[in-house]
Amino acid sequence: MAIAYRRQVDNDTEFALWKIEEKAEDLYSQLQLDDHEQAQYSRLSLNKRNLHWLGVRVLLRTMLNTSEYIDCKIDEHGKPHLVTIPYHISLSHSFDYAAVMISRSRPVGIDIEQVRDKVERIADKFMRRSEMEFIGNNDRINQLYACWCAKEAVYKCYGHKEVSFADNISLEPFNFVSGGSINAHLEKSGVSLDYKVDYLQYEDYMIGYVKG
Repeated sequence: MAIAYRRQVDNDTEFALWKIEEKAEDLYSQLQLDDHEQAQYSRLSLNKRNLHWLGVRVLLRTMLNTSEYIDCKIDEHGKPHLVTIPYHISLSHSFDYAAVMISRSRPVGIDIEQVRDKVERIADKFMRRSEMEFIGNNDRINQLYACWCAKEAVYKCYGHKEVSFADNISLEPFNFVSGGSINAHLEKSGVSLDYKVDYLQYEDYMIGYVKG
C-alpha cells in the first residue's frame, strides 16, 4: 500500500496517512533498524501494536524519500525526533492508519483517531465544563473527537510530559464542519502558548494537526 492521503500544510510542512494493509514482515523488510530498534520491535506483541510501530516508520521513510538509515529517537518526554535529518516530526496511529507530520522549521503535532461513540463516556476526562457547553447535538461525537485530536496534537507539539488536557489545554468555541480550525491555548507552570489547530474528518477517522 502506498500513501493513502497527503496534505501540504505550508511550504515546509506536510502530513500523510498510510493505510496499513501489509503483513508485518512486508513492512519490516522496508526498514533499516539498528540493534536497539530491533530489540524494541521484538518486544512488541504480534498484533496492531507491531503494525503501528512499523507503519509509522515506513511512512516516515516514504515522506523523507531516503534509502539511508533514519535515526529516530524518543526523548525523555516521549517525543520522537530525528538525530541527523533536519526535520521536526510527529507520529500517530489508530486502527488501520498510520499518520506522520514533518516540518523543516517548527515543532509539529498530529493525532488520528477512529471515531467511536465511547468518546462521550470519557469526555469529562479531557474537556472543561465551559467547552462542553459549545458541543452541538447534531455532530456531537465528531465534534468531541475534533476536540480530543486538537488537544492531543497540541500536547505532542509542545513536547513535554505532565500536561492535563482538561486543566492545561483550553479550546475556543467552534462550529463543527468536516474540516476546520480550532483556536487552542496551553497554560502550564509559567508557559503560555497559543495554537491554531486544524482538523479533518477522513472516512471514519478524525485528524488534528498543528504547527508550533
